[in-house]
Amino acid sequence: MAEFERWLSQQLDDPDLTEELQSIQGKPEEINDRFYRNLEFGTAGLRGVIGAGTNRMNVYTVRKATQGLANYLNKYVGSGTSVAIAYDSRIKSTKFAQESAAVLAANGVTAHLYPELMPTPALSFAVRYLHCDAGICVTASHNPAKYNGYKVYGSDGCQITSEMANRVSEEINALDIFADIRTMDFEQGVKDGKIVYIPDTAVDAFLDAVQAESVMDDMSGDLKVVYTPLNGTGRRCVLAILDRIGVKDVTVVPEQEFPDGNFPTCPFPNPEIREALQKGIELCQKVKPDLLLATDPDCDRCGIAVEQDGEYVLLSGNEVGVLLLDFIARKRIENGTMPKNPVAVSTIVSTDMTKSVAKEYGIELRSVLTGFKYIGDQIAMLEAAGERDRYILGFEESYGYLSGGYVRDKDAVNASMLICEMALDYKRRGMTLVDAINALYEKHGYYINSVLNFGFEGEDGMKKMASIMDHLRQNPPTVIANLTVVGHSDYQESKCVEGGAVTEIDLPKSNVLEYRLENGAKIIVRPSGTEPKIKVYLSAKGATKAKSQEVIDAMKAAAPVLLGQG
Repeated sequence: MAEFERWLSQQLDDPDLTEELQSIQGKPEEINDRFYRNLEFGTAGLRGVIGAGTNRMNVYTVRKATQGLANYLNKYVGSGTSVAIAYDSRIKSTKFAQESAAVLAANGVTAHLYPELMPTPALSFAVRYLHCDAGICVTASHNPAKYNGYKVYGSDGCQITSEMANRVSEEINALDIFADIRTMDFEQGVKDGKIVYIPDTAVDAFLDAVQAESVMDDMSGDLKVVYTPLNGTGRRCVLAILDRIGVKDVTVVPEQEFPDGNFPTCPFPNPEIREALQKGIELCQKVKPDLLLATDPDCDRCGIAVEQDGEYVLLSGNEVGVLLLDFIARKRIENGTMPKNPVAVSTIVSTDMTKSVAKEYGIELRSVLTGFKYIGDQIAMLEAAGERDRYILGFEESYGYLSGGYVRDKDAVNASMLICEMALDYKRRGMTLVDAINALYEKHGYYINSVLNFGFEGEDGMKKMASIMDHLRQNPPTVIANLTVVGHSDYQESKCVEGGAVTEIDLPKSNVLEYRLENGAKIIVRPSGTEPKIKVYLSAKGATKAKSQEVIDAMKAAAPVLLGQG
């Protein structure tokens, strides 16, 4: 209440905040939700609902985070530092990006700012291209419209490490949100050369790097595509890369073509969700394309739908990842560009089907924690050893893909190019991408994966999530879905238990629990790093699709009970 009263007494720069604060006077629950904590800064930066308060995304929480980053750079890196900044189409993204630039400039840190919204991977690229010491991307990825966020990148173009996040967080926590922030007029910063707009040559260089990952020399053919950027940042770069490789017949979904942070036709602008693709599917029924392509608002995730027997089928992130791994390996062998000792990287929650595909092509498959920064770390390790060319693909089940080392984050521009190449390659063979994944299932087995989301909003929700994870950790289940648990792993404790044997997990610590069942099925439980929910990942492999689905359905029924929500 004291903090609420302090905010209410301030002459705030954003009148929306003052109006909101005045509207919640006398409403203790509303006040508590906005002020019971500070937005937590971690390796994923900040993410939260837009609004007034310390637990909201607003110009003050953004300035405070940026002041903390500037203090970190000045303390640990020294003078003459610089930061690249990008932003997406979300509400107040432009304002938050400019505020970040103004704080950096006032603290002696040169801010390189894209003059228009750009995909998140273009920010990762700009950090390295411009030799910056850090990067900021203002985005809440695929969250609903009420959210915004603030991702921080290191000098390697990767989202920051835990060590850097902890140090930046220490700097942020030492600040008073009003008294300790140094900022300046944005336009004055531009005039003084302290804020510099990133030139179009950087965008061209980014597109050149994406195009260099093409695996098809000849794209002549009648590939017809419907594309939706879901009112986000993808339009410019995705259309440009498709034009460069020769995909000319592209129809953009008109209702979702241009930036709009309200996302009026898709309340959840997530290409994993059918509702987000509904406008695209409706257009497909008129245009009859080979492929519906969708990128999320910050254009780092990519989803697709394909017409099959009169119905538009959405392929999952795992299915597209497996298809891309098989396609890239096959084409690079055909082209003579497959490196010696190739490496692919996936995550512990992604499909195990990649193991079988990787084995077929002699690819070393590395498994990392959830979060593309861990895939980026593997690319950096290969680069440091002079072996970056060994890397051929990284992907995670949440629709993130990258086939080259030019950035350190998932890239839907790259994915859009490769998926179109793959669709044309199979079209020439008389197959759709649904036919293609079914053929891979026939060869490698019917792997089915599913994800359940359990939401926990507000202060009580955060406590409930922690309580559930603590309970599971202290009381590991012995039976799930009437199947015996034959092994479990605790990534927080770095322990893997199999039978009576306990071995150490050689990965960074993470709040993740895994249970392996007697039939080869698997359940993984982890709190989301960016949203107030617990995610439960289910995987099964059976002799037929029906058999695998039976196991998945049984685990779906058992999951709420496992979390104490049944």
